[in-house]
Amino acid sequence: MPVKIRLARHGRKRNAYYHIVVADGRAPRDGKYIERIGSYNPNTNPATVELDFDKALLWLGNGAQPTDTARAILSYKGVMMKKHLLEGVKKGAFDEAEAEKRFTAWLHGKEEKIQAKIDNLASAVDADAASRLEAEKKISDARAEEIAKRNSDLAAEAEAVNAKETEEVAEEVAAEEPVAEAVAEEPVAEVAAEEPVAEVAAEEPKAEAPVKEAPAAEESKEGDA
Repeated sequence: MPVKIRLARHGRKRNAYYHIVVADGRAPRDGKYIERIGSYNPNTNPATVELDFDKALLWLGNGAQPTDTARAILSYKGVMMKKHLLEGVKKGAFDEAEAEKRFTAWLHGKEEKIQAKIDNLASAVDADAASRLEAEKKISDARAEEIAKRNSDLAAEAEAVNAKETEEVAEEVAAEEPVAEAVAEEPVAEVAAEEPVAEVAAEEPKAEAPVKEAPAAEESKEGDA
């Protein structure tokens, strides 16, 4: 079987990348190969392709047959286009200078397309980020408005409760004022009631004075006798 240009799988599950290799058609897919000429990573957007252009063109010129995926990669990098132009030179359709001119024009157009795709992807990412930011802002504004309304309702409710409590306290104070005046007058009445008792207690020592002088009078009488 002829030599093939194909992909050899590497990496882990759901995150695979590939080596672009030249191998015997009878060898296993991920088995021994003759030469590695590049790599292909489909996990990026656009896909990342690294290729030794001259080696790939040389192997194609020597009869190597690419698989369908490998052919698509070689066409993407311009190897198949260059091979087609070189065949035209061999057939005498145009010279090498014209072939190089055509390939340069093709390569320039290809690079512009790739760059346009990258720019579009970047613009799409920016637009998506802007839309997400706007949606998040709307949600945040709505949430802030709801919180402000809730705080306003709570403040109004608290103000009403405070006004009601103030009114109740004022009514209680107004009801207790006569009782306080009556309590303030009671000590004055008690003092007035106790004044005669104090006067009697003050007069008692004057009544006992003549009793204490009786023994002295008796002694004077005994002396005269």
